[in-house]
Amino acid sequence: MTPADGHSGWVLPAVELALRGLGLDVSALDGFAVTTGPGSFTGLRVGISTVQGLALAAGRLCVGMSSLDVLALAATDRAPTVVALVDAFRDQVFSGVYAGDGRPLGERRVGSLAAVLDRLEGEVAFVGDGALRYREAIAAAMASAVFPPVDLFLATRLGQAAIRGLREGRGEPPGALRPLYLRGADIRKTER
Repeated sequence: MTPADGHSGWVLPAVELALRGLGLDVSALDGFAVTTGPGSFTGLRVGISTVQGLALAAGRLCVGMSSLDVLALAATDRAPTVVALVDAFRDQVFSGVYAGDGRPLGERRVGSLAAVLDRLEGEVAFVGDGALRYREAIAAAMASAVFPPVDLFLATRLGQAAIRGLREGRGEPPGALRPLYLRGADIRKTER
């Protein structure tokens, strides 16, 4: 398999290889975790459906978390407010605003960076690939902005949160997982 084969072509072989390398069977796992978005439509569908299938086969519960929530957890206690930004392209960002302890302070959104910044005051930690892309604009608009170094690879933090969630009884059946789409699909009807 090559990256050109797409997510669906390599994700299950990768899972199988990881389990084999650990000497585990899928039924030995306590549960499954997946980020539910926002993100690419195809990536979300492949990730969620893969986790649903594995969890159904193993008879286990799932934990689905927004990628913005996971990013915010990576920056807890770095500032009184944390803003997770994911580049949504088209000069937009997917955003979530959180208390310094990771609690959401409103709905996740998609829109311009200016719309996000207009709602903020005080010291704010910005994390995510959107924060990296727009760092100069954020710093110019907010002198109190901080950019803590965080790992953008979400699997470890997602796994840690999922373990806590499962232990606290917050798992859900595989069929309950839903993608978080903050923007409609960019599909256009072509004329023949």
